[in-house]
Amino acid sequence: MSKRTTIAALLLVATAGFGEDKVHMLTVDGEGSRYWPSWRGPSGQGYVVGSGYPDRWSDSENVIWKVAVPGAGNSSPIVWADRIFLTTAEEGGRRLSLLSYRRSDGKLLWKTAVQQKGIEKGHGKNGHASATPITDGQLIYASFGTHGLVAMDFDGQIVWQSEVGTLDNYHGSAGSPIFYKDKVILYQDHQGQSFVAAFNKKSGERVWRTERSTRTGWGTPVVINADGRDELIVSSQGNVTAYNPESGGELWTVTGNKFEVIPTPVVGHDLVFASSGRAGPTLAIRPGGSGDVTDTHVVWKSPKGAPFVPSAIIVEGQLYTINDMQAIVTSFEAETGKVLFQGRLGNAPREGFSASPVVVDGKVFFTNDEGETFVLKAGPTFELLHVNRIGARTLASPALVDGRWYFRTERELLCIGS
Repeated sequence: MSKRTTIAALLLVATAGFGEDKVHMLTVDGEGSRYWPSWRGPSGQGYVVGSGYPDRWSDSENVIWKVAVPGAGNSSPIVWADRIFLTTAEEGGRRLSLLSYRRSDGKLLWKTAVQQKGIEKGHGKNGHASATPITDGQLIYASFGTHGLVAMDFDGQIVWQSEVGTLDNYHGSAGSPIFYKDKVILYQDHQGQSFVAAFNKKSGERVWRTERSTRTGWGTPVVINADGRDELIVSSQGNVTAYNPESGGELWTVTGNKFEVIPTPVVGHDLVFASSGRAGPTLAIRPGGSGDVTDTHVVWKSPKGAPFVPSAIIVEGQLYTINDMQAIVTSFEAETGKVLFQGRLGNAPREGFSASPVVVDGKVFFTNDEGETFVLKAGPTFELLHVNRIGARTLASPALVDGRWYFRTERELLCIGS
């Protein structure tokens, strides 16, 4: 069985018991499915295939290597073959770069700075390098906010850099690019003219751009197939909107989101789940339709308690969210919205979680900003197995490939394995 087939099988396990799904994520296929080429991995949902991943570690236990990362950033590492890529900001955002490390031993292979125009605003939870890059094995694509979308080859040479216009977001830019066929898609909501746009992968030429009315947000979109139609889903301030990924035309919208939306939507049970800012609601939406479908396509919603920063995850028919305001994990029955359990993960500092969860071998892993990873057994009851502590501030989500975890902490990159 190929890993691509295994990813598809894992997605079916996540939605087990509910028949054949008519709605599904467009996942990475081909060689990329073997690695972690984008935000939340080849599934786009934080699912990890394969075995041999340790579920226990510390700042020394099961640490294979640990290397310093120049500068600072909250972008997650991505992996292709023996390469790790991540972005970083030095000199308070005056120097932005893409880094390449050798996966086998953590050696820094190259660092390439991008052309900049001024210094964008930043924030402690966002910074100047928060967008996770993506790769197709030929080029690496990274969003540097107001400084544009950049493509580099595996030797660190800039192939193209496309302007996106001056962005004015009071916490700086975020939101990771995604692939759709031969396009790189990015959306940026800010105080100026917000937009969602597609760029040609090879040339960087803009294929289409659709203006948006929202003014605040730092999210990453997903592309789904809904009963034969591809839809680009953007969860943002006030609403969730679907676009035609080929043309940028708006398909449908649902209202109900709150202010400052960050989590990436997740997909399962023929539904799209969108969580909105600062303990707002979680919406379960049946995609499809045309125009404003709020009254007809919202299957269920929780009134409050949604995560502010971390995305949700679906495991064996359950939707898991972490309320980062109070450190409370909630498990919903994904199809109905019934709350199965709630439990506290450690202390409850305000905005204490940034990394999004992953599921490995029947366990769900939640990492807080202090580098504590809470390991839960997947199931209908709250069962905390143990807590791992790296001992370093950790806002980035991990990448997992071939039995190894790759964590980016405040100052270092770690490889964890048995």
